[in-house]
Amino acid sequence: MAALTEANRIVVKIGSALLVERSSGALRQDWLASLAEDVAGFRAKGVDVVIVSSGSIALGRSVLGLGAAELTLEQSQAAAAVGQIQLARAYEQHLAPHGVIAAQVLVTLEDSADRRRYLNSRATLAQLLRYGVVPIVNENDTVATDEIRYGDNDRLAAQIAVTVGADHLVLLSDVDGFYSANPNEDATAIRFDTITEVTPEIERMAGDAGSGLSKGGMKTKLMAAKMAMGAGCAMAITLGSPHNPLKYLETGGHSTWFLPSVDPKTARKKWISSLKPQGALHVDAGALKALMAGKSLLPAGVTEISGDFARGELVRILAEDGRDLGCGLVGFDSAEAQKILGCRTSEIEEKLGYASRGALIHRDDMVL
Repeated sequence: MAALTEANRIVVKIGSALLVERSSGALRQDWLASLAEDVAGFRAKGVDVVIVSSGSIALGRSVLGLGAAELTLEQSQAAAAVGQIQLARAYEQHLAPHGVIAAQVLVTLEDSADRRRYLNSRATLAQLLRYGVVPIVNENDTVATDEIRYGDNDRLAAQIAVTVGADHLVLLSDVDGFYSANPNEDATAIRFDTITEVTPEIERMAGDAGSGLSKGGMKTKLMAAKMAMGAGCAMAITLGSPHNPLKYLETGGHSTWFLPSVDPKTARKKWISSLKPQGALHVDAGALKALMAGKSLLPAGVTEISGDFARGELVRILAEDGRDLGCGLVGFDSAEAQKILGCRTSEIEEKLGYASRGALIHRDDMVL
């Protein structure tokens, strides 16, 4: 069984019902403080943590006195704008005493669908994690409309897990795992300890949303599981209401683990290899030696570029004698790559007229 003790990078999804008291609309400060303790504990062990958090609309509607009635789109967006400030401040205040820096990252479905925006958000999240920061990710409800919404943070959390290459995804829920039926309605329902494949039979067992503050249900959690498992990420559904919920899971608390058949790096390499090449980069002997040593491909080692490709598309990597060395996701489009052909990293900004990344293909985006 997967365990958080094995984790290198964790994404944690937190729903509104865990963060906000339904009766008063107030933030559950004690619970959030206990979560911050858990996060700080993982950070102290060198584990990266990303939090995907709901709660901005639930907090904002209370401040604006909007009550429990169904909100219009405009009301929801106004509530999100007010609540997001409170939510970000709360995370910052609870993580800071542990020496942990928080960052706010707001996204929409469009940011995943658009290649350039996806790559930019991926690069930003990666840099934040290198700094040891804990990104707090939420859907950008102030601008998102139905056609550009994820619609639930289960799938958003899975997308973020894929984006950052997480090996563990934790969905903190109002139930302690995945059951064969709704345990609140069927006393014979059985909780699964592990699931290795989301079959049609498993999908038929899923129910709908149960909480008044939550929009997700088991169906969306299964969608998240399929996305995570496909990227080599283990996913857990566990009870989020206890204090120190991550410690609860880590020490054997009830849960259901969805286990992938491969790890994130292997899954990513397999995905990269499945893409269609849009061009090629020819490298010299020095670059070939560096690649064989596990280095990234820099412009200085590239002698020729062929094809018309966009940033993030797949290109072949060819030796001087034409041998196919492998492939990778290129960090520049073909026009940019042509301008910096053979350049040292320090010369890239001068050639392009703006600051940019240094590698043509990063080693993490390469299959040799």
